Amino acid sequence: MEKFKGVDYFNIENLLTEEEILVRNSVREFVEDEIIPIIEKHYSNGTFPLELVPKLGELGVFGLTLPEEYGGAGLNNVSYGLVMQELERGDSGVRSFASVQSGLVMYPIFAFGSEQQKKHWLPKLASGEKIGCFGLTEPDYGSNPGGMVTKAVKTNGGYILNGAKMWITNGTIADIAIVWAKLDGVVKGFLVEKDFEGFSAPEMKGKHSLRASITSELIFQDVFVPEENILPGSGGLKSPLMCLNQARYGIAWGVTGSMMACYETSLNYAKSRVQFSKPIAAYQLTQQKLVYMLTEITKSQLLNFQLAKLKDKNEVKHTHISLAKRNNCEKALEIARISREILGANGILDEYPIMRHSANLESVKTYEGTHEMHTLILGEDITGYAAFE
Repeated sequence: MEKFKGVDYFNIENLLTEEEILVRNSVREFVEDEIIPIIEKHYSNGTFPLELVPKLGELGVFGLTLPEEYGGAGLNNVSYGLVMQELERGDSGVRSFASVQSGLVMYPIFAFGSEQQKKHWLPKLASGEKIGCFGLTEPDYGSNPGGMVTKAVKTNGGYILNGAKMWITNGTIADIAIVWAKLDGVVKGFLVEKDFEGFSAPEMKGKHSLRASITSELIFQDVFVPEENILPGSGGLKSPLMCLNQARYGIAWGVTGSMMACYETSLNYAKSRVQFSKPIAAYQLTQQKLVYMLTEITKSQLLNFQLAKLKDKNEVKHTHISLAKRNNCEKALEIARISREILGANGILDEYPIMRHSANLESVKTYEGTHEMHTLILGEDITGYAAFE
């Protein structure tokens, strides 16, 4: 089978540096060799390919933008985005793992942690020796994280944590959880280690989406968290929302990879599938679908590239990230569905990645801010009126 060459109708590669292209190509090759051959089986079995974690660590994808002194690579946000794009072409679950490890675990430790916390945890997370998760969402509070009921109470030498979190990627396999709880009514971040008494992380079963990803509950029953495990720089809901911006940025790039996978599969299939004496690619309706896919992929690539440039210049606004996440997730899901139409009945088979991407994207469109919430975030920004209050 011919190796994936990418989808780049507007020659956006010309805008990339040699280093950015090298990073992308190394991850593209890794996805081709290590992820695509095994991912359908893991998806079918509902298991996460844990054997990939040290390999991804060796590849340097975790904490890619963080300084080298903490185990990062000190690379820019274009490189990070391209890595997310290539990983999600493999599977949303694998990209989710890398997104959480980098944007939701390493980033808050780097941004809000003490020097001791950074030196202890970041190199281990970067190598994949340790795995992390991020606990914000609760059973009754998703779009409204400020309503959280998980609480920390000051005690001698630390804090007592009580509450629960839900829909937590990596929770069951994590060595450390970044947990957000209210301390005297103010949201603070805590480093909860897996062996802390009273802490459990049961895996959630029965998913039809993100099956090659571990999703968990986090339960805290009088968990003692020592003083040195609070994130000293955290304070207020702004802290976890800054982390979500990192994750949403990665998603905007990631789903472009799933679009590319679906488009390439559809194009190759349409050129080889013959009906009524000619390939279905020769029919107007099929061409319309393929052109729509290519157009939306190109738009998302240009959105992502400019978003990365704004981020690298520290000029990005959270509303910019909302627009890219909202648009790209919606279009990726549409493309997956159209791709299934082109493949007809074959589109539901695991011989092709279409239904897996389609099912995964149902979750990706919802998590890290639903389509509706990003609409209202943008609506408030352009009108000055908050419609969700």
